[in-house]
Amino acid sequence: MEQDFVVGVDIGGQTTKIGVVDRKGNVISNAHVIRTDSHTDEMLFFDDLTKAIKSVVQETNTTGKIKGVGIGAPNGNYYDGTIVQAVNLTWGGRKTIKVAEILTNKLGLPVTLTNDANAAAVGEMTYGAAIGMKNFIMITLGTGVGSGIVINGQMVYGHDGFAGELGHTTAVRYNGRQCNCGRVGCIEAYASAIGLARTAREYLESNIDKELFNQSSPLREVVGPITSKDVYLAASQGDGLSKKVFDFTGTKLGESLADFVAFSAPQAIILFGGLTKAGDLITKPTEQAMNENMLSLWRGKVAIIVSKLPESDAAILGASALAW
Repeated sequence: MEQDFVVGVDIGGQTTKIGVVDRKGNVISNAHVIRTDSHTDEMLFFDDLTKAIKSVVQETNTTGKIKGVGIGAPNGNYYDGTIVQAVNLTWGGRKTIKVAEILTNKLGLPVTLTNDANAAAVGEMTYGAAIGMKNFIMITLGTGVGSGIVINGQMVYGHDGFAGELGHTTAVRYNGRQCNCGRVGCIEAYASAIGLARTAREYLESNIDKELFNQSSPLREVVGPITSKDVYLAASQGDGLSKKVFDFTGTKLGESLADFVAFSAPQAIILFGGLTKAGDLITKPTEQAMNENMLSLWRGKVAIIVSKLPESDAAILGASALAW
């Protein structure tokens, strides 16, 4: 029987999503979600993941019709199917985990894995905004900042499988923020959801602009740690402080994108992830800063496009595209 379906698995720091996808890019199942962060042992996590995959396959009546499993994961290595030193995973730690081998043995299916940003890029080429594009950069703006680079229609993996970690290029060289990777000043520390929330907290604690900060910002009323969602909701209500936070974040991102363009001369940069929900609040300052800091050779010629994949299924689609 022809195998017309694949399973997509998106392993995130907090949750893991699983779905069955057909060749047209339709997620034919309700997404199954299991907690990633409730596990401290990787084998217990993969036991639960195996059960969830088998369950969603059974519910969709696709047993025997699955071609393979595609996985997007932090620090995923496409070459050998491992997750390497994924500090944002509670069970990742400073070790190498043979994910593809473990799940192939448990499921009896071929398993292909790469990092989450590369999976998003493959998903855009297969189902989304990058259909027909041969040169583009995928930037994922979530808990961290990930990237997938496509040149001449091929993903760039490098000799060891980890090429394209643009989120850990330096945005602020002196007195920069500490990044989770151990380095200082990475763009991830500024343009991620966590980075944006940190900027808001720093602005609230300072008086660098007394006229602005004397306003009664809704952020001052937030109970508990401020999140990127709090900043977005306040900015969408016209809060000047929150808009300034988005301007700063977009400017830092745009400055870095200008450097990325000089590296690979992409047709477009595709933005994917939670921060893109902010729309013009993030894309306008990003595009402006990118063009202001770009060599005139490319100025105004590189489009910034927000992912076209359906929001609720985007991560699953990206991962599933690896399995075809």
